[in-house]
Amino acid sequence: MSEGEKIGMSSCCLSGSLHEGTPTGRVDNIGGLDTYIAEPRGGSKTKSIIFISDIFGWSFPNTRLLADQYALAGFYTYVPDFHEGDSLPISFLQNIEPPLKKQEQLTVAEKATNAAVVPATLGPWLVKHREAVTKPLIDGFVNTVRMIPGTDRIGAVGFCWGGRYAILQAHGPDLATPGAIGGVDVAFAAHPSLVAVPDDFDLVSRPLSLAFGTKDSLLDEATRGKIIDLMASKKDLVHEIRLYEDQVHGFALRSDWSSEKDKKAMDDATRQGIEWMEKYLRSGKE
Repeated sequence: MSEGEKIGMSSCCLSGSLHEGTPTGRVDNIGGLDTYIAEPRGGSKTKSIIFISDIFGWSFPNTRLLADQYALAGFYTYVPDFHEGDSLPISFLQNIEPPLKKQEQLTVAEKATNAAVVPATLGPWLVKHREAVTKPLIDGFVNTVRMIPGTDRIGAVGFCWGGRYAILQAHGPDLATPGAIGGVDVAFAAHPSLVAVPDDFDLVSRPLSLAFGTKDSLLDEATRGKIIDLMASKKDLVHEIRLYEDQVHGFALRSDWSSEKDKKAMDDATRQGIEWMEKYLRSGKE
């Protein structure tokens, strides 16, 4: 685990809404991992994207529906099971922490109950899926995709728990490891959790786009300010940071569609990620 200031995970990671729709991709096994695949029209793998999901994993309908959106935009999109069959159940979505508009109505006792459930639920899971276990899986998958015929450039898109690993992939290949393990060409991370500031950002060397909610309990204003200042100091690095007013943790993937403001924020974050990839994942073959 990286040193430095570590930003933890709260019940926000377990909150959000389940979206309606039927994913249109297929499931295959890539490099030993079950993987949802959303193919663009024509099936070109030239511009490939790897989704690094939140704690609800690769089969979470919202994640697959979003992957379909990236495929419609022209990207060959992989959603691997980096949890290896151990994602948290979707049932936690509604019974841990509600959207922001409902949070304000919670009693002190209800908030205390939520706070108690978080470590009991997440603690053992986070230990099992710690960086020493997860990062090699992701690095290996990136290498596997690079070897797939037709693949040219690779982007990483991460959310919540997976957002941090998208940032780590933006460090580029691990040159200290024989074979230059992992490392993507472009990355987008929405409301990342468990980030170490400044450590996780110091080594970023690939174009990185970040989406933060101003009501994210895992990234308060002071922490966001540190990240913004740190990224601004990297004069030669292409990057962007967008703030979404009144949005809580998980808004880019689990937004409350009954709220027009929340749905617009999710749509805008989706557009942010796709436009970033369109701009910086351009293939040398184009």
